[in-house]
Amino acid sequence: VQLVESGGGLVQAGGSLNLACVASGSIFGIFTVGWYRQAPGKERDMLATITQDGRTNYAESVKGRFTISKDISKNTVFLQMNSLKPEDTGVYYCNADILVDWNTRREYWGQGTRVAVSS
Repeated sequence: VQLVESGGGLVQAGGSLNLACVASGSIFGIFTVGWYRQAPGKERDMLATITQDGRTNYAESVKGRFTISKDISKNTVFLQMNSLKPEDTGVYYCNADILVDWNTRREYWGQGTRVAVSS
């Protein structure tokens, strides 16, 4: 199983980006998927999660600005980021809890995609 993030880049403050996380490989089912951010010199923080039944949860720092969604048919989870701020700069990672066979669940991380927000 692989998770591949895309959509990062350089954007001015106030701008928007839409990140995508695509899961591929031997996938029987996908449970909770989350987006995390690691700013330079800081720990990796949870930003948003979406459960198998579509329930979402957000960190206070991104509520009202970021939206997590998914396309089940494409094994893809998105993070729409609006009103970006310089403090949103960092590497964005996707994390997923995946059923890889009939009775085995494993946690996977993507390689990350970089986001830089200029002031």
